[in-house]
Parts: sequence; structure tokens; C-alpha cells
Amino acid sequence: MKDTERHAYEMLVRVRDFGQARAADFPAATTGGGLFAALDTIVQELDGHAEAQTSNRSAAVQGTTGRAVARAALREDLEAINRTARAMAINNPGLADRFRLPRGNNDQTLLSTARAFASDAVPFKAEFIRHEMPAAFLDDLAADIADLEQAIADQNRSGDAHIAATQSIDTTLEHGLNLKRQLDAVVRNKYRADSATLAAWTSATHVESKAKAKKAQPKPTAESQK
Repeated sequence: MKDTERHAYEMLVRVRDFGQARAADFPAATTGGGLFAALDTIVQELDGHAEAQTSNRSAAVQGTTGRAVARAALREDLEAINRTARAMAINNPGLADRFRLPRGNNDQTLLSTARAFASDAVPFKAEFIRHEMPAAFLDDLAADIADLEQAIADQNRSGDAHIAATQSIDTTLEHGLNLKRQLDAVVRNKYRADSATLAAWTSATHVESKAKAKKAQPKPTAESQK
């Protein structure tokens, strides 16, 4: 959650706790009791959305690392095939042109190139192996292609889930704030002659403001500039 969202969430928790501490004053069948029950549900939903947001953000960060590892492994495969093809091209002119490395770091371009390498290398598999490429180099290439595809899919899923959780937090917070506004009238009417309880309500519904701006640094004096 962003700071503003966290402060609003903490306020809703305090409001929920205020109602739970005074449950006898707000039976379930009353308007206040229904509103406090709905707010309790909202707080539980926010807990779940926040957990999902944090978990999927962490998964997306981890996915970035996994994607980089898979990318490096696949590029290493392509570099070995390219290097060997250039050596083979001495006796087979034009072969190296079929195994050119992609420019840049675009993963989809890398995958497209890898798939082309996998297909184009099949007729020359024996010759690649005679040049000391591993006997299973095409199987290794296919596995590394699959690993990068999976890493991309996993990262995208985590990113999408993080965005969905963030949107859910926004929507649920808005609902909770509307409940708090409704409760404000109910509580103030209920305790209009009870200044101590009204003070507790005011404290519970207070939302922490943004951190105060840093104090301005003192202007340098002529003495300090010497």
C-alpha cells in the first residue's frame, strides 16, 4: 500500500475496533450494527488484498531475476551455435548467415531467433557435434527456450496479479471510507451527550496527514562560504 492508503486502512481498523469495543451499543439488527459488521468485512478484505499485493510484487521482482538467468542461458546457447556455424562456414559458404545473433536485448526477438536456430540446425546436427558441440545441444536449446518462455509468463502473471490487488485495494478502501462516513452520523447521534466517547471516536477517525516537509536548510552565510 502507498502511505495514503495505509493511513486510511489504519483508520478503518481503529473504527472497526471502536465498534467492537461497544458492540452492546450497536446490536446486529440496528443500522450501526450493520455498518460496523460491514466494515469488519472490509478490513478483512483489505488484509487479503494487501497480502496479495505484497506477495505478487515480490514474485515479480524474483521473476525479473529468473528471467535474466533464463535469458543469459539461452543467449549462451545461441552464441555457441553462431560461433560453430562460422567455423563450419569455411567449408560451407553462407552457412553463418543462417545463424546470426540478434541485436539488442528484446526477449521476444531472442526467442524467435532461438526457434529459428533450433529448426535450421537440424540438417547440420552431426556436423555441429563433430565440432564438439554437446550431443544434446538441440535438446538443451529447446529446454532453454521453454525456460525463458515460462519465466516471461510467470513474471507477467505476477505483474497482472499485483495490478489487480492494487485496484482491489483502491475499490475496497473507497467502500470502507463510505461506511465510515455513514457511521460518523450514527456514532455522533448515539453519543451526542457523551463527550468522552465522542473524543474517542474523533481520535479513531483521524487520518494521519502526509509527513511534514523537511525544514528548509539554512541559507549559507558569507562566513560559511569563505
